[in-house]
Formats: sequence, C-alpha cells, structure tokens
Amino acid sequence: MRRSFILVLVLAAGLILGALLTSAFRLSSLFGGGPDPETIATASLQSVREQARLTPFVARYVAVVTSTQSRFGLNAQKTMILPGTVRYEVDLAKLRRDDLEWDAAANRLNVTLPPVEVAGPEIDLAQVQEYSGGGVLMSLTNAEAALDAANRQRGTQSLLAQARAPVPMRLARNAARTAVERSFAMPLRAAGIEATVVARFADEAANADPSQLDRSRRIEDVLEESKAKK
Repeated sequence: MRRSFILVLVLAAGLILGALLTSAFRLSSLFGGGPDPETIATASLQSVREQARLTPFVARYVAVVTSTQSRFGLNAQKTMILPGTVRYEVDLAKLRRDDLEWDAAANRLNVTLPPVEVAGPEIDLAQVQEYSGGGVLMSLTNAEAALDAANRQRGTQSLLAQARAPVPMRLARNAARTAVERSFAMPLRAAGIEATVVARFADEAANADPSQLDRSRRIEDVLEESKAKK
C-alpha cells in the first residue's frame, strides 16, 4: 500500500536579477542614445548564462509508504513517512544565441528556455517517522532492514512522482519564465527600450500568442483548486 500527498508548495525567490542590474546600467552607458535591442539581448545572454543554474521553484512533499514481509508463517509490516524537498532548476548555461529571437514588428524578444529539471529529493531525516508491526519476525530475521530498504526506495519514487505532477511542474515553468523574462527586460529598459520579453519552453508553440501562455497563479488558488477536485 502506498499513499502520498503534497505537504506544501513554496515558491522560491531564485531570480537571477542581481548580476544583471549592474550590467544593465553598463549597457545603457555603452550604447548611448540609440542602442540596438539585439545587441543588448546578446550581451544580456552572457550575463544570464554565467548564473549557471536557476532555481525558480522549491516544493516540499511527504510520501507515506508501507511494505510487508512474510516468512515462516509470520508477518512483518512497516510504514514509513518521508518528507522531502525538491528543487526545480533550469540550466541557463545551455542557452545559446539561437534561443533568442528579436521580433522587430512586434517589438518583442522571444527566448526559448532549456527544460525544467527536478533535483532531489532531499529527505529530511530528522522528520522521518516509522510504524511497525510483527516484531517477532523482525527480531529473528533481517526483515526490518529489508522493509526499511523497500520503503526508502518506494518513498523516493513517490516523492519524485509528486514532484513531476502537472501542477507543480506548471508552477515551476511559470516561475522560470517570469525570472528569465525579467532578466532580459531589465537591460532593455535601462537602455531606454520598452520591449516585451516572452520566454517559452521548446515544447510550447513558437507562434503562440504570448497573452495566451499559461502564467503563474497564486499558490493559494492552486491549493484551493486541488481541494475542490478531491
């Protein structure tokens, strides 16, 4: 038997704007009165790539798993509750010049992002809880060690399955889009260019209307929606 549920979702503030703030003003002074948006975007790309891995979203989950063993007519059962934290990351070093497209007619910079990667889970060992039954079999054999190993494996799989569910993946992608869009928009604004920046993932239609792209919602709304579906 296996049960799992989301304990809490926490939106991380892992934005990559710090280093770009300095470079934005440098770009503004460098290009003077008539900066070229494509040149600014290319210069910004190098600053973004130097940030390496962006962590726009962090989530904490709990897996509840139970394993059983039967030997010599005896049964042993152990339930383990494993809380774990998962980071959602984007490898910005993978961004290339070809991932940037300046649409002069729409005054828009399109950015194609690398995929979101799930890192972890990091198990909170201090918060792990165990409940067992069948002490006779566990005291006579290695059943307890086998049950622990099985529960850890199944618990890790459960945490990853929760992390890759549609809702948290959508939240992570939205957060990554927002962070990257701000990172490219700030140098453009500092140079006096009011342009729209739209970040997309490769599996999203390149010709999609930016206004129709899925954007971040409040975490409270997402949790309320999940409750309503139960």
